[in-house]
Amino acid sequence: MDDTLKRLLDAEMRAEHLAQQAETERDSLIQQAMTEAKAANERFTARIPDLHRTFIAKAEERAEQTIAELRRRYDERHVQLRDQAEQREDEALEAAFQLLIELGR
Repeated sequence: MDDTLKRLLDAEMRAEHLAQQAETERDSLIQQAMTEAKAANERFTARIPDLHRTFIAKAEERAEQTIAELRRRYDERHVQLRDQAEQREDEALEAAFQLLIELGR
């Protein structure tokens, strides 16, 4: 009976030792994961200014492209309106001359 009791106590001690090892390993893995998460968060936080600068630069580039396109359209429309005004001016002068000729008769 002493032999059986010794084996049971040994088995219990081994089981307790394995449980302690598993708990220590779990705590170590949790600590390692927390350290890695903190490092990842710090890397991300450090990149925020760069991300912000990149975003602002792209937004400014898009704004400049939009402004250039609007200026190009404005210039084209301005030329069209100027051409139309000159054409209408010629037509108005021609009509005025015709009116003067008819009144002079």
